[in-house]
Amino acid sequence: MAATYSAGNIQVLKGLEAVRKRPGMYIGSTGPMGLHHLVYEVVDNSIDEAMAGFCDTVTIVLEKDDICRVEDNGRGIPVDIHPTEHISALELVLTRLHAGGKFDKGSYKVSGGLHGVGVSCVNALSTWMEAFVDKDGKRYYQKYEVGQPLSAVKELGPTDRRGTIIRWHADPSIFTETTHYDYDVLSIRFRELAFLNQGITIVFRDEREEEVKETVFKFEGGIKHFVSYLNDGKAVVPSEPIYINGAENDIVTEVALQYNDGYNENISSYVNDINTHEGGMHLEGFKTALNIVLNKFLEKYPKIQKKLDKDERLLGDDVRSGLTAVLSIKVPEPQFEGQTKTKLGNYEVRGIVENLVKEKLTIFLEQNPDIAESILDKAVSEAAARIAARKAKDATRRKSGLDSFGLPGKLSDCSSKDPSKCEVYIVEGDSAGGSAKKGRDSTTQAILPLWGKMLNVEKSRIDKVISNEKLQPVIASLGTGIGADFDISKLRYHKIIIMADADVDGSHIRTLLLTFFFRYMPQLIEQGYVYLAMPPLFKISYNKKEWYVYDDGEKDEVIKQIGVDSSKLKVQRYKGLGEMDGTQLWETTMDPSRRKMMRVTIPDAIAADRIFSTCMGEEVEPRRKFIEENAVYANLDV
Repeated sequence: MAATYSAGNIQVLKGLEAVRKRPGMYIGSTGPMGLHHLVYEVVDNSIDEAMAGFCDTVTIVLEKDDICRVEDNGRGIPVDIHPTEHISALELVLTRLHAGGKFDKGSYKVSGGLHGVGVSCVNALSTWMEAFVDKDGKRYYQKYEVGQPLSAVKELGPTDRRGTIIRWHADPSIFTETTHYDYDVLSIRFRELAFLNQGITIVFRDEREEEVKETVFKFEGGIKHFVSYLNDGKAVVPSEPIYINGAENDIVTEVALQYNDGYNENISSYVNDINTHEGGMHLEGFKTALNIVLNKFLEKYPKIQKKLDKDERLLGDDVRSGLTAVLSIKVPEPQFEGQTKTKLGNYEVRGIVENLVKEKLTIFLEQNPDIAESILDKAVSEAAARIAARKAKDATRRKSGLDSFGLPGKLSDCSSKDPSKCEVYIVEGDSAGGSAKKGRDSTTQAILPLWGKMLNVEKSRIDKVISNEKLQPVIASLGTGIGADFDISKLRYHKIIIMADADVDGSHIRTLLLTFFFRYMPQLIEQGYVYLAMPPLFKISYNKKEWYVYDDGEKDEVIKQIGVDSSKLKVQRYKGLGEMDGTQLWETTMDPSRRKMMRVTIPDAIAADRIFSTCMGEEVEPRRKFIEENAVYANLDV
């Protein structure tokens, strides 16, 4: 019998009930990402004060018991009675959705928050929150539980400071996975905000342990400093980033750009301090302008132009090879679209950015002909490499040893054709590859043996990468293509497992493969498809029983648990994967029900880029400095 459906079934959620009922709609998730989003929402309010020119210092403190506190020296949230709602403006902002100064363009011309629901959402999703407002020589206070005020706003007494302090404890009944904030994750965003807001000081302090940790982010050079930071340790042109800025129709544009000696494009774009990962109209305008300007300048340098065939022009990939750029715009009414609402849709912005960059970049290059020549020479060399890569790709198809299905002959493929169930082990050496083939589940596990050390792609152009005989089998096996041709939807395996020996050579192979994935197939890592296998280091045998252990500490623990004299035990240290037969390799490293693996992630893409450039790039001095500073952490296999 059908259940009755009448007016009584219609549920009306009042105030902040909707936020607690469907928190994911407002903060994305109730996992660690959503938890950290609470902090970003509160900090964004302080940054809005900074963008409006009323605040220069923001302090974020992680207190004991998972309490977070955000302080600023802005104007302070208004505390007077609202003319139509008849409650304090402070209470209104903290307890009502879509209430705040961001909707009044007289208060904030631009703001980082998208929907004006920030702080009230944090309040709704906290067991308690308290707000202190220092304004006009007086301190005001109000406390809330689960979004509800416990009393009216109180005046606590005189004060000589100004600004707002918000302090809260995330509700563990909402954030069931964790309420523990990750210092490193939050640091990434605060560093970014400090770069994007020139001169602002962001103090980030962790008081949860006995030894207090504090980082101060302040960059007087703004996004110019950001580009220099991204290019640290690389040879660059020009020595100082090119800086372009301007304003039109209340849209403020800032661009900083610089070329390095690498071959990868690194453009970060922001709208009102929001990272527009999916790009949008502002990024299209910038790319178009760069392409037009450099093609026009090429006509002024016939010696460089002669390096190209007569009908060839510089394409976007050519002019952006080795480019590091930060594009930051401020838009009063941003319109976001795309899957994650991080793609700018305001069409008028494209023309504004394009015209500004064309005008200012043209002036800069005319005044600095040596720099113009260096940039053009690099772009033309990249165009020549692109043409060579196209030819290499054609030649590779003819003579790379691919079978009739376009797969390398050394690949032992699996029978399943469902990528979500398939995994490929990239194995060091034919010996280990042979053991892996014998031990695998051929339905879902493919084996691709590699021999010898492969190319360091950090030092190589894409044509060298495509034609490299060590990398060709990897590219062909995965099926996604490479570089500009990369298509994640064509990936043949949703687990790409690097299985190398636990020694220096194995570590080197892992590093070279990870460098290749990071530079030419970064989506594989970003979407969680790349893993490192963890083969055991020791096998302990006693009384017809065997234990496989993965490090020295675990070995000592197992020996202690066995409880006999160690001289009666047989302890075998595996020097390489080839020492295990197929059964042992399956039991220890390949059986999904028992194996140990590490998923490769990029929590901080900027830091990862700097480390790869430092450790794998051409410049020796930054690498020597890095080794000296980090030698204390190294484990030597001697």
